[in-house]
Amino acid sequence: EIIMKNYPHELFNTYSIIARDEATGHLGVAVQTHQMCVGAHVPWLEPGVGAVATQSLVNLSFGPMGLSMLREGVPAPKVVDALVASDKEARVRQVAVVDTKGRVGAWTGSNCIPEAGHHIGGGYSVQANMMTHPTVVRAMAKAYESDSGVLAERMVAALHAAQDEGGDIRGMQSAALVVVGEEFLGTGDPFEERSIYDLRVDEHAQPLQELDRIVRLRRAQLIDSEGYRQLEENHREEALETWQRARELAPELEEMGYWQALTLADDHNDIQAALDILFPMLSVDSRKDHWIDLIRRVQNCGIIEREGAGDELLAALDI
Repeated sequence: EIIMKNYPHELFNTYSIIARDEATGHLGVAVQTHQMCVGAHVPWLEPGVGAVATQSLVNLSFGPMGLSMLREGVPAPKVVDALVASDKEARVRQVAVVDTKGRVGAWTGSNCIPEAGHHIGGGYSVQANMMTHPTVVRAMAKAYESDSGVLAERMVAALHAAQDEGGDIRGMQSAALVVVGEEFLGTGDPFEERSIYDLRVDEHAQPLQELDRIVRLRRAQLIDSEGYRQLEENHREEALETWQRARELAPELEEMGYWQALTLADDHNDIQAALDILFPMLSVDSRKDHWIDLIRRVQNCGIIEREGAGDELLAALDI
């Protein structure tokens, strides 16, 4: 009765991981399920506050309520206790919470659809329900603890481990990954305050493979941003090496190299370094003429600020 009458559109039986990275202070939630748009329901995070994962017959109020208590300094295990106590249907809920000190709480209701359970480790919790086999939770914990990548990569490894054990008895459909920083910057700039990773695969035959791909692309963007910081701090050679790593990690993000080149030509009067990046990109891109035309356009509208820099670059490209 509970399932069919009250919750058919909120039946997010699934597997997820919630974690705080001790080295960086980053907080994250990663999740996969056999329903569309899991990223719109399960993960709730706030920089400098904590993270909540609400699933099974999901109680959406657990997200904002949990973050509100975390904001007031309530430890994560106590947050879980309060959420469970507030819900007369707690027996069909599954929820996990982590705070900025790495304290973790989790709950699996007695009426969650088998196989269901959770495991709390150092700074993390893995939880699953409606699994094909009871080995999923243990496999997720082992994968997370043994992976040596950044937090996002370790959490995705846990999702893959769950699927390798059979995962959701219904199959796969959507996945999501959100990682936020250790503090709220308070800049008022939405771009600076945005999540480090905020990735959703809302409907896909192989959502974990697609999540792998966009995690890699986002990782390249973050490395690219680090190159810009290095360049601003006058560490030119380090910046060029960092940018090259970003391009190698995500060669399909051709625009990344394009703006690197324009930055070198414009801000640093370094046409040769710009050409070293542009030539390989333009030689394989079917939209070569469009990218070249874009140099003229960004110069004409003032995005290229150094006078004549765009023309110098076009001349060097022999256009």
